Amino acid sequence: MNRPRVLLFLLSFGHMCTDIVQGALPALLPYLKDRFSLSYTVTGALLLAAHLTSSVIQPLFGYVTDRKPFPVLLAVGCLVSGAGIALVPFSPGFAWLVAFVMFTGLGTAAFHPEGFKATACIASVKRATGMSLFSVGGNLGFSIGAPAAIFLVSRYGLHGAAGLLAPAALAGALFLPALPHIRRRIAEVAERPAPPGRNGVERPLYAVSLIVLIVVFRSWTQLGLATYIPFLYRAELSENPDFVAMLLFLFLGAGTIGTLAGGPLADRIGHRKMLFASMALQVPLVHLFLISKGWLVFALAAAVGATIVSTFSVTIVMAQELFPRRMATASGAIAGFAIGTGGIGVTLLGMVADRYGVPAAAHLINVLPAAGALLALGLPIPWKQAQELA
Repeated sequence: MNRPRVLLFLLSFGHMCTDIVQGALPALLPYLKDRFSLSYTVTGALLLAAHLTSSVIQPLFGYVTDRKPFPVLLAVGCLVSGAGIALVPFSPGFAWLVAFVMFTGLGTAAFHPEGFKATACIASVKRATGMSLFSVGGNLGFSIGAPAAIFLVSRYGLHGAAGLLAPAALAGALFLPALPHIRRRIAEVAERPAPPGRNGVERPLYAVSLIVLIVVFRSWTQLGLATYIPFLYRAELSENPDFVAMLLFLFLGAGTIGTLAGGPLADRIGHRKMLFASMALQVPLVHLFLISKGWLVFALAAAVGATIVSTFSVTIVMAQELFPRRMATASGAIAGFAIGTGGIGVTLLGMVADRYGVPAAAHLINVLPAAGALLALGLPIPWKQAQELA
């Protein structure tokens, strides 16, 4: 059996189980809003609490693991995120609710930098393709989390959401025997000579700052839509929860297809070109999704989801290439700070929803990918950057 391939699939599975929690939280917000009598702004702030925890701490975890590998964080991250989401339904008050939500973010922060670094070290060649496999796990988890949460709550009440702990605990247990092998692969890569710069970027810090900002806009777009789809279809959520569950599953699950296609395509045509095309295409697709009715809504939900997530692994690899000896830190900056700030976007959208209504907040989302596409035009990275990393 190909051990590197087994390790990559295990990392992808752990990513899936961790991100089930992230996918479940937006779907739980309407139920939490009703239970605690929250405004849209405060409801969005719950998501902000979870994502700020991961965004503030994740680069710190990356910095630490760049200095000394800690593969045990892979198992710990899964367990902590699962425990956090399991405790959310049992919150005795709002303060406890915020604390448990932030606990889920802590698990995310612990898992992702080491996961991205381990994947890069194990994949070795065609890193965007290997990173796509790892990212697919996260896409699946995000897509499974929302319908799983709705299924559990609609049938067993809010306390049923505690069942989301099971996959996280399973992943944590599976990681334990694999940790020595993962540690060995990371150490082998660390002993190699520092790779030469391959992208001709004279100002890597400026370049990665722009990438982070682009990912912020991409994250706000994805998380904003994932959060407000249940609110846009609030009537269906009460009368036919399977309708909303399927819509969220298609929107979030299509990211799996987008990730699988995006990594190899970026290796072929160039990372910057792929990033710009994805951001630009989101603008008409999001608009059409928000104004469509009937079966077309489901098709457009899948198209939007696939397009948004198609560059997830690409932006991680772009950051890693700019800082090849700080891969975990670079990954943490993208997956932690940039993606974590999605909660800020949802909170701001909540303020718009409270004042002007949910549809106005949803349509405002479309400004974000347009801004990201403009920033991609200014990236100081060659358009043609198709290469394989040794």
